[in-house]
Amino acid sequence: MATSRYVLIIATALLSLLLSRSPLLMASSPPTKVWADSPMRLVTTPQFETQKTDLFTTGATHMALLHNTIIRSFNTIYNQANHVAEADKSDFINYALTWHKFVVSHHDDEEANLFPKVEEVLDDKNIWQETHEEHETFLGGLAEFKKYLTSLSAPSDFSGPALIEIMDSFKAPFEHHFHHEIAVIAALATHPNVPAPSTPAHESASAVFKTWGKKTVSKAGMADVLPLFLLNLDRSAEGGLWANWPPMPAPIRWMMVNVVGSWYGSWWRFASCDSAGQPQELYALKDVDGANAS
Repeated sequence: MATSRYVLIIATALLSLLLSRSPLLMASSPPTKVWADSPMRLVTTPQFETQKTDLFTTGATHMALLHNTIIRSFNTIYNQANHVAEADKSDFINYALTWHKFVVSHHDDEEANLFPKVEEVLDDKNIWQETHEEHETFLGGLAEFKKYLTSLSAPSDFSGPALIEIMDSFKAPFEHHFHHEIAVIAALATHPNVPAPSTPAHESASAVFKTWGKKTVSKAGMADVLPLFLLNLDRSAEGGLWANWPPMPAPIRWMMVNVVGSWYGSWWRFASCDSAGQPQELYALKDVDGANAS
């Protein structure tokens, strides 16, 4: 009986500690300064732009939504790097490294899983040639990004201008690729080998995007990448059209953000959205006047 009581006390204490770091308890307010929609441009989803719902327009749209979480995360790092308080540098470095982990995992998973499966569907090995070439244009810069952050002797050595200089070195090709890849996927709707709607081949092809989309973020990291993804997923974007994307029961989403997200809770102060998925003032800019918040 006494042992059970102690276990309950310890479990309750651990849960309280975790929840005290939960994004749910972080104070937030709507943005009034520079936010996460610049300097890198967000992608307009093909479905919003064209109102089409075919296989590849839908696949491109879901990829665009994922890309936008990566772009918002990039922008939060870029826009806050020069304003991080000394006491927050360690958390900011880990936030930035989680973004790097997300991007590299996304790239590797595309190359190893999604692209080969789409090639099979269309029986065409040439559809990703430009995409492969574009990947090479920014991988060196990404490596420098990680090398800089992991080679710091101490968090106090972190320099915002130094990190921004590295980000500037690959920002243009990175932005081009994250926009152009969406156009490439959407254009596959006109490929001569697209399976006809309502056929088993079409259902199988649709499952390729759905299965890959469900797994790609969680396999990158449940405790770190998943909260980064969800806390940079603006549920108000495009008039709230994607407020319930990705599809998951509301209690599961809440737990992923507020319970799983509490494990590294202090890192997520730098995210672009609050626990409800609404845009929030960037943490490091709260005490910076609007003219200098860049």
